[in-house]
Amino acid sequence: MLVEKYSVCGGNRLYGEINISGAKNAAVAIIPATVLVDGPCRIENVPKISDVTALLTIMREFGANIKLINDSTIEIDCSKIRNTKAPYELIRKIRASYYLIGALLGRYRCAEVGMPGGCDFGVRPIDQHVKGFESLGAKVDIKNGFIHATAENGLKGTNVYLDIVSVGATINIMLASVLASGQTIIENAAKEPHIVDVANFLNSMGADVKGAGTDVIKVRGVPTLKGGSYAIIPDQIEAGTFMAAVTATGGDILIKNIIPKHLECITAKLSEMGAIIEEFDDSIRVRRDGALNRVNIKTLPYPGFPTDMQPQLVAALILANGTSIVTESVWENRYRYIDELKRMGAKIQVDGKVAIIEGVQKLTGAPVRAWDLRAGAAMIIAGLTAHGYTEIEDVLHIERGYENIVEKFASLGADIKRFECPDEEEIAEPLKA
Repeated sequence: MLVEKYSVCGGNRLYGEINISGAKNAAVAIIPATVLVDGPCRIENVPKISDVTALLTIMREFGANIKLINDSTIEIDCSKIRNTKAPYELIRKIRASYYLIGALLGRYRCAEVGMPGGCDFGVRPIDQHVKGFESLGAKVDIKNGFIHATAENGLKGTNVYLDIVSVGATINIMLASVLASGQTIIENAAKEPHIVDVANFLNSMGADVKGAGTDVIKVRGVPTLKGGSYAIIPDQIEAGTFMAAVTATGGDILIKNIIPKHLECITAKLSEMGAIIEEFDDSIRVRRDGALNRVNIKTLPYPGFPTDMQPQLVAALILANGTSIVTESVWENRYRYIDELKRMGAKIQVDGKVAIIEGVQKLTGAPVRAWDLRAGAAMIIAGLTAHGYTEIEDVLHIERGYENIVEKFASLGADIKRFECPDEEEIAEPLKA
């Protein structure tokens, strides 16, 4: 069996222009949301990533009719869905599979979906999702690795207070409630841009959702949603990744197809690190020629600094002057990738939620692993700044959320290539025997 890896040779500054794809986190919620719609949905600016491919495969298993219009546009018609049980082998690969519960429950009053997969950051409780579904009148059981949800008498609007700010629970309760009778009020809701995007999609199909982007969302149930067209917002994390990369390597790039407001907290930290940033209507220019400065970062729910940008900033801060302190307050196990950076010469100490990064003069290329999606992006950034070659394995994690990342970095002058090689574990098995 052949496995894919990336080879990165460091030392090149980044120059040129890059177009940002549609937002992964919006796409993986909007695609399940089409289950709620009676008629074809034309969705534009869809990123070509493996999470989207997996979700579309699951939707076809349900009986949805899916047409690929072009590279970034799909049409989904869920009018003839014939079952509400999702295949376990596909579900376990992606975390966003749990959005199918809210959508199926909202329209068909029942859902049977496997526990979600995706990146491993430790425990991913879905108790707030379950709390919301039960408040709406559903019965929820978790057994044999599946979540079973039913609402024989339909869902009824209610007040739901989330005990913690949860993006997934906010979206899932929103999906479940758009066709429910009466009004649902979600308090302590998450405010991320992709939550607003999902609400805008639903409203464009005839839903009545107000307050998305604030901590109180009000959903008044409607009898049905009708098909239409919608374009997904640009991916703020992909844009932030390229911003962090040019800040780390030096250079000058123009990042196009973005919403600058979504990047404000990232822009602020990179400016503090020494990047020079110019904002335009739908693009942003990032360059760095001078010193790379230390900063302190704490991840927080939006509009705070996103946890999904933490590894990329850590990779950039390795070569900064002085000592930086990063506090991870969202996921307990997000520092698994630190040991990979240490193999390249990074000086980082982790104590619980805090990582202390002591700036070094240089990194040296080494074989490393992409533990998860954003950690994989951090390995690329570190490789771009290192002396010699960095070989990255488990790149399937990276391709879950970044469209054509090798080609995009190469277009900016990075020395990065994708290659295939035999699976070393398979080779080793006969030797053990």
